[in-house]
Amino acid sequence: MKIVSLVGTRPECIQAWPVSRALRQRYTEVLIHTGQHYDYEMSNVFFDELELPEPNYYLGVGSGSSAIQTAQILVHIEKVLIHEQPHCVIVRGDTNSTLAGALAAAQLRIPIAHIEAGMRSFNRTMPEEVNCIIVENTSGSISKRCLRPWRT
Repeated sequence: MKIVSLVGTRPECIQAWPVSRALRQRYTEVLIHTGQHYDYEMSNVFFDELELPEPNYYLGVGSGSSAIQTAQILVHIEKVLIHEQPHCVIVRGDTNSTLAGALAAAQLRIPIAHIEAGMRSFNRTMPEEVNCIIVENTSGSISKRCLRPWRT
C-alpha cells in the first residue's frame, strides 16, 4: 500500500515524525514537502534533528497570499498524485498545504486521512478555520476507506 504524506509547515513536520516512522514499517510512504515554510529554522531543522526522511518531492512554493500558495500547491501536488497513484493521502492541520492536498486528492478520488491536533476556534473569519472545515468535509466520507487496511 502506498501512502502520500504531505507536510508544508513547521507543525506538520513535527507531527509527521512519529507517523512517518510507523508508516514506513508497514507501508510505502511518499513524503511531499510543499515548501510553505521554507527557511531552515521553520522546516529543515526538523528533518535534521528528528531524522525525518528526505522528502521524495519538494514543491518549493514559498511565500504568497493564501490563494497563491493554495493554487500553486494544488497544481504541483495534482501532478505528483497522478504520477504516484497512492492508495491514500495524509494531510495535517489547517494550513494552505492541507487544503490544497485535500482538494487535489478529492478531485482525483483518492481517500484522504486528515490528522488534526489543534483546538477548533469555530470562528469562520479565520482562514485556518475555513481550511479545516473544507478539509473535514472533503475527507469525511472517504477517509474510512483509507484507514480500513490499518486495522487488519
